[in-house]
Order: sequence, then C-alpha cells, then structure tokens
Amino acid sequence: MSLVSLQVKDDIGVITLERPEALNAISSSVAESLREVLREVGSRPDILVAVLTGAGDSFCVGADLKERGNFEIDDWYSNRRQISGMFQALRELPQPSIAAVFGWTLGGGFELALSCDLMVAAEGTRMGLPEAGVGLLPAGGGTLLLARMVGIRRAKEIVYTRRRLEASEGLEMGLVTRSAPAAELQATALELAAEVCGSSPVVVREAKRLIEASWSEPLPRALELENEAWARVIVTEDRAEGIAAFNDKRSPRWRNR
Repeated sequence: MSLVSLQVKDDIGVITLERPEALNAISSSVAESLREVLREVGSRPDILVAVLTGAGDSFCVGADLKERGNFEIDDWYSNRRQISGMFQALRELPQPSIAAVFGWTLGGGFELALSCDLMVAAEGTRMGLPEAGVGLLPAGGGTLLLARMVGIRRAKEIVYTRRRLEASEGLEMGLVTRSAPAAELQATALELAAEVCGSSPVVVREAKRLIEASWSEPLPRALELENEAWARVIVTEDRAEGIAAFNDKRSPRWRNR
C-alpha cells in the first residue's frame, strides 16, 4: 500500500498520509512519497485546491524517531535533504492547500499544517513543537512560520516549553482557520475547499504568491509584484468570464487560464 495517497474529486485533491500504525510518522520513505505526490498535484490543472490529511487516529506525530535512532551523521544530513524537499514542495505548491488535522499533530506534522495555506482542526486536536524535549530543533520551517503567525513571544513560549495547543486555542491565535467536531472534519475541510474553488483559480494562485511575497519583500517591491500580477490577471479568460458572469447575473464558469 502507498504511504501517501491522492484522490481527486470536484477539482479538489485529497492527499492522505497512509501510515496509521505509526500515527503517520514521517520516515524517509514517507517524505519522498509526499514530495512526489505534491509534485504531481502541482502539475495537474484539474486540481484547484489540495487538502492534506492523515489516516487513522492522528494527523501526524512528526519525524520517525525510531528510524532516526540508528542514524550516523551522514544519515542525518541525507534525511535532512529529504525532509526539506518535502516541506519545500508543500510551501511552493501553486494551488492553495488546506491541512485537515486531528488527534496528535506534532513536530513535523504540525510543520506540515503550518506550511499549508489554511488549517481546519478537529476538536480534541493537540498541536505543538516538542522537538526541544528530544534534543532536536524544529527545522521544517516551524519556528519561522509559527512566529509569523502568532508573534515572536508566543512562538518562543510554545517552542521553549513544548506546550500542546488545543484546536480552540489555535483558532483564537489565528493558526486554525476553522474548527469542527471530529466526525465533521473531512466535510468541513471539503466545504472550505469548495468555497475556494468558487474563486478564479488564476486569481487565487496570484494572490497566494503575493501574500507570501509580503513576508520577504519591502513594500515598494511588493507593490511592484502586485502590479505585475494584476497585469497577468487582466488579460486572462477568467477575468473576462468573471465580469461577464457578473453582468449576466450568473455563476462564473472559470477557465483556469
């Protein structure tokens, strides 16, 4: 059985970590499999939104520490390249991504969720970065992304103390987009994905790039990028269809071009 599966329906690609017996711990093989699936998703115009979730009782407990228990230094560096490639593929996915998390969502699992554009969390979810308790650094982008999302002091407290956050607390902090009872998690994530699909895919992709650029670019340069994105959008079929649909008082039929 594949370690990571992909199911596509109604323009939504659902990516599932398929290692429930290990609480979807990220082994080297899982990292490679997820990166391959993400590359496939990124290349498919029929997928407008990606939903990332896990099989079993928990979304993902992070790195496979049993595998790492026998690592030599060279193994650590090799694994680092694999893990970094996985996170990079997720962050650079052209389509918007939604993490649907539940149960234990820790370490690299929490970093996967932080790397997505939006997050839906089931009630009872426990999220956190416990790496400092085993002598490791959260280095899948978690320290940086968390600080950007909740502020520096709060991020320091969460990383330093290894504190677990509940879904309700994540919602209050702005980490979690929506929360739902566990039985309704999948439906809530798909509902959110469908709402995103109602917007022009061209515009959503451009907006994603611009919002990400706002973290790293000075405002004058970011405004230049915004102007360039506007120029790309204004000549698209989606722009023409959107205006026509508005004037015809009907729902737009997006061309994704």
